[in-house]
Amino acid sequence: MEVITIIFIAVGLAMDAFAVSVAAGAAERDLKIGHALRLAVFFGAFQALMPLVGWAAGMGFKDVVQAYDHWVAFGLLAAIGGKMIYESFKLKTEDEGTSVDVSSLVVVVVLSVATSIDALAVGVTLTLVTDHVAAAVIVIGVITFGLSLLGCRIGEKVGHWFENRIEAVGGLILIGIGVKILAEHLIGR
Repeated sequence: MEVITIIFIAVGLAMDAFAVSVAAGAAERDLKIGHALRLAVFFGAFQALMPLVGWAAGMGFKDVVQAYDHWVAFGLLAAIGGKMIYESFKLKTEDEGTSVDVSSLVVVVVLSVATSIDALAVGVTLTLVTDHVAAAVIVIGVITFGLSLLGCRIGEKVGHWFENRIEAVGGLILIGIGVKILAEHLIGR
């Protein structure tokens, strides 16, 4: 069950990167494979590193919050998931646009940080899900890499008409995992 939970967390976290990748593919009709690969590598690496940083920070205060850590995990996952759902329904204005210049390394790094901030907070909850944090961050990175590469290709083919819906699905997945952690701890007592 632990592996399935980690996979669901990885997919939920990867939805922001996937949505941006779809937008990049849609905006760049002649997307170079090198640019798509660079985007996927950076997204995967940042999505893997941020939970590790969050986990390390969480370990520092684990003893202090152990009695109510399941509530903290639920709150963080519900807040992140809720934010993703909210953002998926926000209307994009003409000024916001969907143009993503994946040929610029600076843009790719900024997008990598922006799409992985949620993973930092989720990293705090990793101790509740698994004792194998290294394996979890590898799975998160690999899944994000794969979905980002796929997102670029899908964006090239069908455009960005569903990118916001994908972000909502990711939010629902994270909220579901938070509910699962809370239920396991409350029922298990």
